[in-house]
Amino acid sequence: MIQYDNTVPAAFLRRINRFVAEVMIDGHAEQVHVKNTGRLQELLVPGAKVTLQRAEDPTRKTAFDLISVYKPGLEWVNIDSLVPNALMKQWLAGQHYDVVKPEYTYGNSRFDFYMERQEEKYLTEVKGCTLAADMEQGIGLFPDAPTLRGVKHLKELAAAAEEGFHCQLAFVIQMNGIRKVLPNHDTQPEFGQALDHATKAGVQIAYYKCHVEADRIEIVSD
Repeated sequence: MIQYDNTVPAAFLRRINRFVAEVMIDGHAEQVHVKNTGRLQELLVPGAKVTLQRAEDPTRKTAFDLISVYKPGLEWVNIDSLVPNALMKQWLAGQHYDVVKPEYTYGNSRFDFYMERQEEKYLTEVKGCTLAADMEQGIGLFPDAPTLRGVKHLKELAAAAEEGFHCQLAFVIQMNGIRKVLPNHDTQPEFGQALDHATKAGVQIAYYKCHVEADRIEIVSD
């Protein structure tokens, strides 16, 4: 579980660029850091309730990070791009691997985690999902913006699987009620093609559902 401290509520006004947004805090407008470079167009709408965390560095240009957004139907959505890896690190620590190494280089890519268990080798690449497609069916989409890095990772995972690694693409779903993630063909058909190839090569696609509140998020089992 990730629990944020020093949080404050605010209302979203506008996104200035990929990294900075303007919000309303206690009646005044303030620029804050957006911890996600995705488009987030369906979430970051004027007037949306958001949660901010005060930055620890008092000399930083922006005093707050934007960590979650409230969307009717989904309730709170976590948009912190660092959270999926942090949650997966916690999860893997409880899965009885002999070795867990973050940031592992294989081929021309750096994967999020390398694990070993009884001489078997594992690779896991983590992707966070914040785009809901069908809330009734619990379907999310990835990516919400083109990702050349994501396509490259899938090709490298497929190659590793063919060489005997146990490979997993892990979608950490940063929303309530979403159970499965499909490729976003409209945004990037190449990702869907690479995902299909990776699956045929033996890469496991895993979905990690989460419970999300304004200031916390945790992976939950069925």
